[in-house]
Amino acid sequence: MSGSIWMPPGAGPGTLPAIPRQRTAPSWAEPDPLDQLAGRLDDFIAAAVHPDEIAALLESDGLSDDQIRERYGLKNSFALAEELYDRVERRYPEPEGPAHDPWRTGLLGCLLRGIVFALPGLGYVLGAPLLAGPKDDLGLPAGTIPLLVGALCGWTWNQGLAHRAYSWLGLGDRSSARRSLLIGAPAGALLGSLVALCAIGTAGTGAVAFAAGQSCYLAAATALLVLGRERALLFALLPMAAGAVLAMIRPVPDEARVVLLLGSLTAVVVLGFREMAPTGSAPKGRGAVLDLRLPPRGRDQPRRSRRRPTTTTPRLTGSLPYALFGLGSGILVLYAALGDAPAAVALTLSMGPAEWLLHRFRSGGLAGLRSSSTSKDFWRTTARTLVGCLAAYLATLLALSLATAALWPHAPGVAGVRLAGLLLLGVVLWTGLLLQSFGAVLSAAVICCVAALAQTLALATHAGSPHWVGLTVYGAAAGVQAALVSGLLGRATAHR
Repeated sequence: MSGSIWMPPGAGPGTLPAIPRQRTAPSWAEPDPLDQLAGRLDDFIAAAVHPDEIAALLESDGLSDDQIRERYGLKNSFALAEELYDRVERRYPEPEGPAHDPWRTGLLGCLLRGIVFALPGLGYVLGAPLLAGPKDDLGLPAGTIPLLVGALCGWTWNQGLAHRAYSWLGLGDRSSARRSLLIGAPAGALLGSLVALCAIGTAGTGAVAFAAGQSCYLAAATALLVLGRERALLFALLPMAAGAVLAMIRPVPDEARVVLLLGSLTAVVVLGFREMAPTGSAPKGRGAVLDLRLPPRGRDQPRRSRRRPTTTTPRLTGSLPYALFGLGSGILVLYAALGDAPAAVALTLSMGPAEWLLHRFRSGGLAGLRSSSTSKDFWRTTARTLVGCLAAYLATLLALSLATAALWPHAPGVAGVRLAGLLLLGVVLWTGLLLQSFGAVLSAAVICCVAALAQTLALATHAGSPHWVGLTVYGAAAGVQAALVSGLLGRATAHR
């Protein structure tokens, strides 16, 4: 009947009409296009730290806003990126293979550098008869003051020069590093010779000549060490070292001593200038592999901006704190050498292991950054690594001091105040190098210079025994530097 509602058989007047069941989507229906896109970009979306990264990827794939509205029903790429970002759980997978560690270095190379640092000391053994003469006004052997003043000048100058050359190398500009060494090394040799000449006093011409040779050696050796030529420097020093060992066993004529000293010095200087000389393989400018200079501007070329280009030339003042650190630490080591020559030799030999342990600590700091989830955890991790590396360095310094004292003729015993002062000086030097690597080189330089000045004033005024003065000064400097290091341990930016 027209207009009536059909009811199933048996249904009465009060029975409600049947409601049709909701139809389910057939199994062959197409999946959600957003799910498809999220699955295709799953790895990238999971590693993204912000939706804008995903939007940039979508735009780089050529997906326009019109296509996004048609396919996904969203306004634009940013809305789509936010939707994808919300759909995929965050995952930050570790990179394949071992993590990059720029501080990883070999122990053998660092030990070689330590030996190279110590071998020049044998030159003083070989040249001792050439410096014979009456003692000066301070009661020191003839020629001591010119040699010490020349050495301090060389250490100060060459520390700053090495930093400037390393700065160029850090910028990938080896030719500019060579050029800075080629200009700075001869200037440092001349300056050291003139300073030694001004402090000649009652010393003879032999002391002046030896001090001049010392300045030339320091300049050339700095260039070789900066440019990674430790092996060449070692081979050049071997004749002099062999002659010094022979002189300890039996008498060696003065003529032979001069020949051995001049032979090794000449070899080092020639090798140094050979490394510093321009190679001619790179174009002029910054040592680039490719010549990226623009051709002359023609009529059909766009006008270049008049704004001055940004320069990456390292600042000269940036090398000054490194020079001051060389001065302060050099004075501290010289005072240790005047009171105990074997201890100074042990300190010099320990610089190789100290460099390796410093790299080990920086490597451990990077590992701590990857494994720690809070700043306190990171501080504790780096503190444990620091204690381990510093303890290993002090154990090495102790072993070297015992060995040198046992081999050195008529050497004073290594115990008590002497040993404590030596170990504290080792703490000062190692933590100073650590502060340098943290970027706090000015703090390390100021502390070492103040400690050197305090020790000088105390010894000049006879304020106490030299060993007790050294122990007090080294302990104070080590405590201040340790506090600075502790404050920087938890800063992630200091470990970059």
